[in-house]
Amino acid sequence: MQQLVFATNNAHKLEEVQAKAGTQIKLLTLNDIGCQDDIEETGFTFNENASIKSRHIYQKYNLNCFGDDSGLEIEALNNEPGIYSARYAGKHGDHEANMDKVLNNLKGETNRKARFRTVISLIWNGDEHFFDGIVNGTIRHERCGTAGFGYDPIFQPDGYEITFAEMSMEEKNRISHRGRAVDLLISFLNAQPKA
Repeated sequence: MQQLVFATNNAHKLEEVQAKAGTQIKLLTLNDIGCQDDIEETGFTFNENASIKSRHIYQKYNLNCFGDDSGLEIEALNNEPGIYSARYAGKHGDHEANMDKVLNNLKGETNRKARFRTVISLIWNGDEHFFDGIVNGTIRHERCGTAGFGYDPIFQPDGYEITFAEMSMEEKNRISHRGRAVDLLISFLNAQPKA
């Protein structure tokens, strides 16, 4: 089984990605490798932020690893919150405040088109590879559902009548931005020669 460091300690993300990876890849978190560093996302794009994480781990620990950056882009808000999705309302990870800000900013707005986007930066044997996953949808006028995390209760993917927060993890994983990026990552890993 291949081991791969996922540059995160986010349990939700880890659970989603490990469910996709199955038994062929054993994911290690930052805690698993003893990394307590606060890796600051100082980039201006998803690619830059994902790369900052993976490069930090590879340069310090010399382990194959990947980092990701994800966010919600809303057309009517000039693609905000974008790279600031986790701290849109100020405090990092305050999902309720972030959703409130989005809903307030969209009051009276008829264009509610949005997309979730994930970029993964994988450093594999010293080379960097990027994988991009996108899911298009719309922003609901109010929260629906209690599953998932982040903006899931207000995001309804195209082709569905329910939000991400009303889906099972398996259902969301099949179509989510992270799920799509992880599928590309796993396809790449499966194509590599076995050690």
